[in-house]
Amino acid sequence: MSNIYLIPVAVFFIFQTTFICTYIAAVIQGHVVPDIPYISDAATYSPESCVFGQLINIGSVLLGITIYIRYRQVLQLVSHHPEIGESLIKYNKIAVYFGLISCLGISVVANFQETNVRIVHFTGAFFAFGVGTLYFWMQALISYTIHPFAGSKLKAHIRLGMAIVCTVLFFVLAVTGIISHILFKGQNPRKWYPSDGGWKFHVASSISEWVIATVFCFNILTYTDEFRDIHFDHPPIILLNYAADEENVLDQ
Repeated sequence: MSNIYLIPVAVFFIFQTTFICTYIAAVIQGHVVPDIPYISDAATYSPESCVFGQLINIGSVLLGITIYIRYRQVLQLVSHHPEIGESLIKYNKIAVYFGLISCLGISVVANFQETNVRIVHFTGAFFAFGVGTLYFWMQALISYTIHPFAGSKLKAHIRLGMAIVCTVLFFVLAVTGIISHILFKGQNPRKWYPSDGGWKFHVASSISEWVIATVFCFNILTYTDEFRDIHFDHPPIILLNYAADEENVLDQ
């Protein structure tokens, strides 16, 4: 497998295309007003919710693969360059846990709409954006540590900047989102008008969600160049029954 670098590219295009096309479909269907709804609001009703869930699930799997490849890349760097420090192995393991939890959260958000299972939806959003931001902080630290053996200092700076942006936007998203829903006096949050109350907070929260999701996608895209130097072999298959038979023959 020599085209590993295409996986983060695929993640970027799947998520971005899904977000934009779902919004357009929701507006055409009249399920949301054409202002700035939450990403998940545009994917609340069918048929767009079905397509959204399917594509986001695919994207989540590819994102998980990307996170695992990054994890294995760092392990290989540490084994070949001991001067990096063995402590990085621990941070790398924590990072992969954060990343996979974020993938799970993204999938949960896509499949459990706010109108159906509110608690599960918001829990998934916290895992996706909150834990995902922690993953980006960990990767920024790792990027500085493995330089110059992989990546560049500029790329480490960019990842650190993205982690800061995601942190700020996550808190803006959460705080303004709570305030806007407290002030909302309308009938349907998916069709939020200025006269419904909490409009400015709703717009701030929605914009924060769109921007943080976009930054997430661009962060994953930054691994493209580093993945060009990675090749994966097919995993070895060990048939336990045959292995046991061989051991018995050798013992005899």
